[in-house]
Amino acid sequence: MSIPSSKSRVVYVYLTVLLTGCLLYGISCAPGSLWQDSGLIQYRVWHGDVRGFLGLAIAHPLYYLIAMGAKHLPIGEFGHRVNLLSALAGAVALANLYLLVRLWVGREFPAIMAALTLAVSHTFWRHASIAETYTLWAALFLGELTVLLRYNRSGRIAYVYALGLLNGLAIAVHMLASIPLICYGVLLVILVAGKRIRPVQAVCAALLWTAGAAPYGYLIVAEIIQSGDLPGTLASAAFGERWQNAVLNAGVSWGMVKENVLYLVLNFPTPNALLFFVGCAALCRKGAGGLFRLIMMVLMMLFFVFAFRYTVSDRYAFFIPFYVVASAVIGLGADWLQQRVHHRALVCLIGLSALLPVAVYAVAPALAERCDLSIGTRGDIAHRDDHAFFLQPWKTGYRGAELFAREVLKAVPPEAVIYADTTTVAPLLYMQEVEGVRPDVKIVTGLVRSAGAPLYGEAALAESVVRCPVYVTSPRPGYCPPFILEKYDLLQCGLLWRVVQPSLAAG
Repeated sequence: MSIPSSKSRVVYVYLTVLLTGCLLYGISCAPGSLWQDSGLIQYRVWHGDVRGFLGLAIAHPLYYLIAMGAKHLPIGEFGHRVNLLSALAGAVALANLYLLVRLWVGREFPAIMAALTLAVSHTFWRHASIAETYTLWAALFLGELTVLLRYNRSGRIAYVYALGLLNGLAIAVHMLASIPLICYGVLLVILVAGKRIRPVQAVCAALLWTAGAAPYGYLIVAEIIQSGDLPGTLASAAFGERWQNAVLNAGVSWGMVKENVLYLVLNFPTPNALLFFVGCAALCRKGAGGLFRLIMMVLMMLFFVFAFRYTVSDRYAFFIPFYVVASAVIGLGADWLQQRVHHRALVCLIGLSALLPVAVYAVAPALAERCDLSIGTRGDIAHRDDHAFFLQPWKTGYRGAELFAREVLKAVPPEAVIYADTTTVAPLLYMQEVEGVRPDVKIVTGLVRSAGAPLYGEAALAESVVRCPVYVTSPRPGYCPPFILEKYDLLQCGLLWRVVQPSLAAG
């Protein structure tokens, strides 16, 4: 039996990592409807909404175009199909990370350790189990790094073209791709100035980038034509409707520092995290492939700084790009150590330590409850144990959002109006529109509303309270509309609170 060539072996292991990732994330994938942003993603896919409703920066058109195709697959229910896109993209990202590190250092063990480290990192695993855009972005980004590495070693212009196309596609998935785009733009200028590529070749790379980013570019051009507001459209494309201050924030509070440290520990609760520092040292020392190493270091720092001072509520998710590069660097650290300590026991120890996060996530909810640890979530939603929901990345068999929506819709009287918050509105709409449960109930938010529902606002509410029962899903400021809290009383009715006119005594 002939020994397979090195290239054949890389292909074989790549496919093995891909299939293993599909198995892991396929099992951990949520089977149906979800809360908050993930639920709203499902809602947009159901309605074929490529544009979205909170500004162009979070349109993510390429993701939605692919998801709209995936929803027709004959696998499980609609929500499961959309969630599986994240699982498949996560598996591709793992395989691409393996390939990147394998080509980079030339050995299997560090490449597999890099992929395994990312696979079980908390935030990446969690987003590979629910409907989200980050894993598809990560798969494309790791493809970018791979072709960049190949260009750095071969000088073939085809890899520059591929880099342009892949980053354009990544831009059409998520604006996180604009961070590496800055680096690639600087690189392209340096290559042209140094006469390593011709200007016409740089133009070709830019055209391929434009082709890849076409779904996003189309939305921008359409918005400019429709609104006639060029500055406003560009601001929407860069920041969305609400997040300019968060994107440009330059200050960091002590509370943010503590939270960020906890995010990092949660994603790498293993002694292998020390290999990150070993890998960073190796990254700085070795001279071979200096351009690629420099770009890796710059990207890692930019991703880290961007997420560290970002002030959105789901900041933890924006560390994913850093985790992707950090996992590759951990693989580099494993390679450096393996070359200096030639012992099987070391390989076994690193491999077992890479799996330690799985055990940590399994016991984390019980430990958090025992220690009465607050994880910064609201903790008032029925059928959602926040410690388990947020601390365990897998969502195998999770039906909490569905149970909540079914119970709420079953309990309210005919023609009721529900003012939902952004966490609960998606499962309610999912149950109503996808499953056909209680279409008579009107669901209202400031973002979306069910067919025939009243407008979101004080005037419409005043009319609704008089003629039909009105409820809210939360009595808490920030989740309950302020015009309800200011002028009405709330009476708890099961999982909801009924909105009633102020009592005469209160008056």
